[in-house]
Amino acid sequence: MLRNALRCSVALRGALMSMPSKHMRLMTTAATTANTTEARPTIRKPIDEVARSHLVDFGKYCAEILPKYIEKVQITSGDELELLIIPEGVVPVLQFLKDHHTAQFVNLVDIAGMDVPSRPNRFEIIYNLLSLRYNSRIRVKTYTDELTPLDSANEVFKAANWYEREIWDMFGVYFSNHPDLRRILTDYGFEGHPFRKDFPLSGYVEVRYDDEKKRVVVEPLELAQEFRKFQLETPWEQFPNFRNTPGSSGSEEIPLDEKKEEEKK
Repeated sequence: MLRNALRCSVALRGALMSMPSKHMRLMTTAATTANTTEARPTIRKPIDEVARSHLVDFGKYCAEILPKYIEKVQITSGDELELLIIPEGVVPVLQFLKDHHTAQFVNLVDIAGMDVPSRPNRFEIIYNLLSLRYNSRIRVKTYTDELTPLDSANEVFKAANWYEREIWDMFGVYFSNHPDLRRILTDYGFEGHPFRKDFPLSGYVEVRYDDEKKRVVVEPLELAQEFRKFQLETPWEQFPNFRNTPGSSGSEEIPLDEKKEEEKK
């Protein structure tokens, strides 16, 4: 057995020595590339004008098909399509984007929320959709306030179930016709909605383990010292050049064709 092992090692060494130098250089280059780390700064790829024109055309097409629900179409960051719709259009617009053969946005990636207290409708709900068929994404935005419910998208996308529960838990936005709308992240009996801007950062209660009661207790919050407010600049203030690059921020509204006088009549 030892002789066989030695013969195999000698044969392998001979095969490596007889390998062309070109292949050896390729192996050495691959190993060097794998060991080196990328030190260059991340640079946003240039905007593809052809893909952008396709997004603009599709946004106009959606506005023509659903003028009752779509209020505005815009492009953000240069190549991201957004549809701004009225609250009553959540289910029809999502159903259209899912079932239409030129869209096929069959994946609901996420539902996000945003609170802007200065607006009359302070809450903005964002639906992020993905089309695997066309390798494309779209963002649908709507709005509401503290008392007005939104229609649940659970009948269109089953993935909306837990996403809407999270929005209800964090922001307090109610979704009508939801099969199981209850808190999902906070504890039982939690009061308030933590992602609202008027909710204090310290909260109202604290949770701790009591050695005497041998269990976890919930008590009103008590700070050992006066709460201090720190004024810190946003980290993006250190990168003004990034903010000034075209297409890095802001949104560009897509002009829609106005209805003719005859159609209005």
